[in-house]
Amino acid sequence: MTRRNFRLLSVLTLVLGFIWLANPAQAGASGGTLRLVSEPGDAMHVVHSAFASARKSIDLEMYEFTDPALEAQLGAKATSGVKVKVILDSDYERSYNQAAATYLERHRVSVVWAPSSTIYHAKFAVIDGHELLVGTGNFTSQYYATTRDFWIVDTQPSDVAAATSVFHADLSGRTSVVSPGKDLIFSPGSETALVDLINSATATLQVENEEMDSYAITDALDAAAGRGVDVTVVMTYSSEWTSAFNELKAAGVHVFVDHGESPIYIHAKAICADCAAGNANARAFVGSENFSTSSLDYNRELGVLTSARSITTPLTATLSADAASAQPW
Repeated sequence: MTRRNFRLLSVLTLVLGFIWLANPAQAGASGGTLRLVSEPGDAMHVVHSAFASARKSIDLEMYEFTDPALEAQLGAKATSGVKVKVILDSDYERSYNQAAATYLERHRVSVVWAPSSTIYHAKFAVIDGHELLVGTGNFTSQYYATTRDFWIVDTQPSDVAAATSVFHADLSGRTSVVSPGKDLIFSPGSETALVDLINSATATLQVENEEMDSYAITDALDAAAGRGVDVTVVMTYSSEWTSAFNELKAAGVHVFVDHGESPIYIHAKAICADCAAGNANARAFVGSENFSTSSLDYNRELGVLTSARSITTPLTATLSADAASAQPW
């Protein structure tokens, strides 16, 4: 597909995105809704709004936390009587998270360090036991303005219950404990679900990720292009992924790269299968999982896999626009 065709596809999907805005949340079979929020456009309003709405509890699991505004908001909530519990990664990011942990503990927030034997890379929060936020981005305010990330707001009761169950298991360090919910994908063990999603595509695949270091994922993308699926991968350039980019391109995958934070840094982890042009079979994944063996098979991660149009329609619009603004490999 030529760059001009990508721009035409971008226009079409952006139009679909505007149509979606008239009805931004879609009810799930279990009675809740799903909503997609794209960053940097929202300026983290979705997170601030969710925390502001809390009346009883906030359960938060976060890989990196260096955002004084969110620290202050959580501290104020805890001081007002809301039960705020936070799990922070210690295996890789303890020194990075120490200042936030110190501040939060001084303001009545219960802070638990995740076991150092496992990377806790998930980014999610449960508000009052009835709303779940699942993100691709960390609480690192210095990067908000220049980074592509997504948040999903999920009020489906089974998903909220599953995330709550896993959060409390993680409080005790039992990383392997997983409750599936309706649309949730947890790591350890998310590789199969993501490979199956890629394998299910029959027409188009749109992919963004920060890393490309999983043979299972690259093999599945190669195979999809080989069977005639129009596969697009958008990432920020790193020499670490040069070999993978060359392999994907040789297989017929359309690879596009940004450089540094120009025009944007791709930190999102997303897959949209058969989403272009309003395909009725569209399915999407958004979550914390990078395409690496560690992330898929060993880390604590959380993502959402859904066919809800409230997710697939705006997601494909954003992914198409990102491909149109990136440079072809």
